[in-house]
Amino acid sequence: MTLCSSSSPRRQALWLSAALLALCAPAAGVAQTLDDPAVRAPSAGGQRATQANADYDQDLDASAAPADPWEGFNRQAFKFNRGLDRYVTGPIGRGYMKITPKAVRHRVASVVNNLGEPGTAINDLAQGRPRAAGVTTSRFLINSTVGGLGLFDVGAKVGLEGHEADFGQTLGRYGAKSGRYVVLPLLGPTTVRDGAGRLVDTMTDPVALATAGGAKSFGMIRGGVTALDARANSDGFLRALDEAADPYAMMRSAYLQNRADMVRQARGGVQVLPDFDAARIEP
Repeated sequence: MTLCSSSSPRRQALWLSAALLALCAPAAGVAQTLDDPAVRAPSAGGQRATQANADYDQDLDASAAPADPWEGFNRQAFKFNRGLDRYVTGPIGRGYMKITPKAVRHRVASVVNNLGEPGTAINDLAQGRPRAAGVTTSRFLINSTVGGLGLFDVGAKVGLEGHEADFGQTLGRYGAKSGRYVVLPLLGPTTVRDGAGRLVDTMTDPVALATAGGAKSFGMIRGGVTALDARANSDGFLRALDEAADPYAMMRSAYLQNRADMVRQARGGVQVLPDFDAARIEP
């Protein structure tokens, strides 16, 4: 399946790997984890974190019984995407991994992530998170200079850890519901809210706009490189997905849980799902 979402494609490949493990846990275990004081935000965090936890619980419940009235179309689109991946993008991704050293692939991924930092900073500000925006901006400046245009993540080495933020998450931060789930041919899973957010992010990408007349060409090149990197790092998950009893339902649940977690963090809650770099699957 073509991996692309409201979040970056590379991140989606990573969170899907982590979600595969989470989905194997019984519902009671998930509920127990969410009720664990070590997982929930500390009481000193104030009402915002507490409300974010409650909102996340509601979103998590919604992912178990999602709004999917277009399931017939979605399953056909999912089937089409999986076929495309099986015969086109999958072989390309595996070929890329075979002929490209891991160190080079990591440098490519680092450059792609760096190009997304300005958009992340804008959404940080829109979400009322100036400190996060400052960290993101500092990362971009450091990695674009000392880090060789993003080839090396120098920012992380000096304590400036990266994160994801997009306009779909921003809308969720202010209470917009995710809406209906939809699988788009070529693009993959999204929701009405996150699809609209993706469109806004694309149209307002600062790096693409800075290229002026070359914005369209730049966007196509960046999108192609991003998709290639994402596909190269998702082979392990997609093999497991094909072995699931209902691959479509697994993908839907994993996507919705990930988006609920991202919105929770934007509202001031603590992270529930694991860091996806730690869950990265590579053959």
